Amino acid sequence: MKPDILVICGPTASGKTALAAALARRLGGEVVSADSMQVYRRMDIGTAKPTPAEMEGVPHHMLDVADPEENYSVARYVAQAVPIVDGILARGRLPIVAGGTGLYIDNLIAGRQFAPFAADSGLRETLQNRVRTEGLPALREELERVDPEAARRIHPNDEKRTVRALEVYLSTGRTITQHDRESRETPNRYTPLTIALNFKERPWLWERIDRRVDGMMAQGLEEEVRRLLAQGVPRDCTAMQAIGYKELAAAILEGRPVDQGAEEVKLRSRQYAKRQLTWFRRNREANWFEWEKIPDFSAALDFSTKLVTRSGLQ
Repeated sequence: MKPDILVICGPTASGKTALAAALARRLGGEVVSADSMQVYRRMDIGTAKPTPAEMEGVPHHMLDVADPEENYSVARYVAQAVPIVDGILARGRLPIVAGGTGLYIDNLIAGRQFAPFAADSGLRETLQNRVRTEGLPALREELERVDPEAARRIHPNDEKRTVRALEVYLSTGRTITQHDRESRETPNRYTPLTIALNFKERPWLWERIDRRVDGMMAQGLEEEVRRLLAQGVPRDCTAMQAIGYKELAAAILEGRPVDQGAEEVKLRSRQYAKRQLTWFRRNREANWFEWEKIPDFSAALDFSTKLVTRSGLQ
């Protein structure tokens, strides 16, 4: 099928933000971020959120849509991003989905409808209280009765997913397995043309990551983390588990040198980049562009533009 959206993906520090903005300017597009941490307000430096200058006047969506105290999810991302992509298409412009969170990208392309539930019903809190009073095994037994397939799939110690599976069943009358099966059988909402970025040599990517972390520290990442902690953002909330924030918060709160935390950030970022590459390499339809040690954005723009033209996307 003819593609209707452009996806720019790749590991951290691979140049996605710059290429997406440049392509949007050239092709008349708008950027939809697919980054699970750039959704949070007040978390700018450590998430490498694009600055106004880096946006180059191009509309960017799905940035700053949640507070750090909130537990954001892929379901909420899809629910918010789908109307934005549809709106861009309706305006006759090109949606450019750019980011390194493969789970968000894949579910947005699918337009996956997640099992609904009333967030304010109190059911989740009731189930969580039952875990504390009855123990997780009691809820596991209940899940095994109503949805044995989910019980086999979910680890016995995974409280969050066990509670979620029971929540779906008790609030909808249908199992999460049924919901997931029906969702997988539904055709994708969008047809993507995917461009994946990487460096030809692994050490070049590692060097780029290290420079990025050094740059974040110079820009004030330590102060950003201290400010979030001072504002009462819990150390164990989802947002503060982001690479950069978790390591620096630990160093600050444990009285260790912040430079030590920064070195941990570099290590975790390299490990994350490996996982991202594993995820994106599963996509056999991706068109890979590999940088030399010094990225040539003119070459990447030409490569991408030719692909867009050849695919019929524009």
